[in-house]
Amino acid sequence: MPVSHSPSRDAKPAPRSRSYWPVVLIGLTAVLAVIIAALPASIITHFLPPSVHAEDFSGNIWHGSAGKISVNARDGGALEWRLHPAALFGMTVAADLHWVKAGFVVDAAAKIDRQGFTVHALQGGGPIEDLRDFGVASGWRGTADIDFSEVKGSFGAHWDDFPKAVAAVGNVHVSSLTSTHFADGADLGSYDLRFAQAAVGADGNLAAQLMDTGGPLDMQAVIRFSAKERNALLTGTLRERANTPAALRSQLESLAYLRGRDPQGRIPVDLELAL
Repeated sequence: MPVSHSPSRDAKPAPRSRSYWPVVLIGLTAVLAVIIAALPASIITHFLPPSVHAEDFSGNIWHGSAGKISVNARDGGALEWRLHPAALFGMTVAADLHWVKAGFVVDAAAKIDRQGFTVHALQGGGPIEDLRDFGVASGWRGTADIDFSEVKGSFGAHWDDFPKAVAAVGNVHVSSLTSTHFADGADLGSYDLRFAQAAVGADGNLAAQLMDTGGPLDMQAVIRFSAKERNALLTGTLRERANTPAALRSQLESLAYLRGRDPQGRIPVDLELAL
């Protein structure tokens, strides 16, 4: 009796078709990364707004620096950056930043996307006189320490529009504040400028609490920053302490003569500052 062979035993399995697309994709990604890594740091000039100019480049687009930056023709110091390539897959530019202007140094982690920018761990500081190109009046001296957990902003309709603040949480501490044009250069003490969780209003303006941390002046004030008007308005009260130098006490008495004092002996002040 003939033996029947089962087709299932004799038939050879069809060869599996291999897909080489994952390998090709990995290869293309690697080649693209090598090409991009070879791009010089100076290529960022094509992405800067018209008001910003940079030169004296070194390194590449991933990890580079610009030794000279100017903003609206004012000295903006030097900047070093280190990009995070993985963020590009989410259409986001993420980088660690190191900014230096004379003795003032700031480090931060920043992200930029189509909606705006977010900055975390913004920390640093230095002599405030090194920030004269950013609005610090001539003759003022002191040391500033900056510590912000978050700063967020949105871009305007046009590339060169001033960014609109969305959030700012942090503190600026200024110590050993003096001015050659005020109270014969006497030490005015130390102050904290505090930005709380609700510091930014719906209009994009910022409000920060200003208070002394010791020294000849007892100050309680609020500073409101207007991005649209590009100014700051300081309103509050101040009062001399027992250790107030004679030159400063004399100027406070002149101010009290013009503005008067409240029942607690405090002098009302309001001052507009251009930014």
